[in-house]
Amino acid sequence: MTERLLLTGHSHQAWPDVALDGQIEAFHDAAREADEKWGRAFAKADRLRDGFRLFLGEPGAALALGQNTHELVLRFLSSLDLRTRPRLITSDGEFHTLRRQLGRLAEEAIDVVPLPSAPADTLAERMADALDEKTSAVLVSAVLFETSRIVPGLDFLADACQARGVELLVDAYHALGPVPFSTANIPHAWVVGGGYKYLQLGEGNCFLRLPPHADTLRPVITGWYAEFAELAAQHGGGVGYPLGEARFAGSTYDPTSHYRGARVFDFFAEQGLTPDVLRQVAQHQVGLLASLFDRIGAPDDVITRDRAPLENFGGFLAMHTPHASRLQAELAAKGVLTDSRGDHLRFGPAPYLSDQQLEAAMATLADLLR
Repeated sequence: MTERLLLTGHSHQAWPDVALDGQIEAFHDAAREADEKWGRAFAKADRLRDGFRLFLGEPGAALALGQNTHELVLRFLSSLDLRTRPRLITSDGEFHTLRRQLGRLAEEAIDVVPLPSAPADTLAERMADALDEKTSAVLVSAVLFETSRIVPGLDFLADACQARGVELLVDAYHALGPVPFSTANIPHAWVVGGGYKYLQLGEGNCFLRLPPHADTLRPVITGWYAEFAELAAQHGGGVGYPLGEARFAGSTYDPTSHYRGARVFDFFAEQGLTPDVLRQVAQHQVGLLASLFDRIGAPDDVITRDRAPLENFGGFLAMHTPHASRLQAELAAKGVLTDSRGDHLRFGPAPYLSDQQLEAAMATLADLLR
């Protein structure tokens, strides 16, 4: 960590050492137990669910787990009645999971409506205004992945969707950790997220939070783990579905990621890395980066940032510049790892970075701009 500055914390935070302990434990359980390992693996899955529930503020949340959010979004989409309600409302600021899949559906006669994500302050209201009797679902992020802008008013949008019989799916990936997030005000919404980014869990640890009415839907894309408890029964006469989180279950998976995730969540608990603490850390670090950037005094046509109040942002600083990709490459050559999306250069801090390291990273950007 002394040779490079990892300012990609909004994409992939470094793993704690205990992550390796989890992976080794997974190997030993598989080696000792062979096909009997699944009881131990399912216990790790339950620990993972408990960890996510803390960041959702919902101790009893029903969570279907998946290796990535794409497979979970597919199961959600396959449960919609797109024949009679073929309209999907989203924004043009969604992560690629939604952007690409919804874009492809639009090529197959699904009416996908991507509203402008800016201004974020009015996005939820504009989505609510766009609802009609042909709308099946609204799909929107809690925090926009390019700009770090928090999308307010999701509770208002959730109420509007419920009143019209429209499903609401919230992508909370960029909220979990650096931004307070709770399902309390959106109890009927679906929520997807994972721990690859801010929670240091690594790949393979994603979830779909099911609303209470999920038991009334029948996903077309369904894995055999949805009937894991009934494998010995006779099967015929149509496809049945269990109640609860198993209804949206997938199929055989590599449980190593859950072992790793369980260990990391234990580590977070031991270190007191609660949602409130992580929000405080994120606000301090993003605020420091913003202040250091402003001191550079670069012309706005070269590079600038959104100067809305700090509480409107998630866990990274996004700077707008036509030179984003070039600056990213030049920063990397000097040991400062960032990333760029279009004309946004993104600095993503993490709890393991010191103020001095953030100052050094921004000083490197200042040198390049000169």
